[in-house]
Amino acid sequence: MGIKDQFQDKANDLADKAKGSMGDKKDEASERASQAQDQAGERSSQAPDQARDAAQEQQDKFNQDYDA
Repeated sequence: MGIKDQFQDKANDLADKAKGSMGDKKDEASERASQAQDQAGERSSQAPDQARDAAQEQQDKFNQDYDA
């Protein structure tokens, strides 16, 4: 095996390792994005409930002011 072959093998090994790392990072990024979307969906479904509760609380305060 010549020196050229050794360098070529090493270059191929490094290229394969780099591709593997890139694939892992893409998978990790995709997973994080999916989790962020899930959390955003949960928050958006909670927002109407919170808005309704706040409106009800304001209405209750208004009613108490006029009941006194």
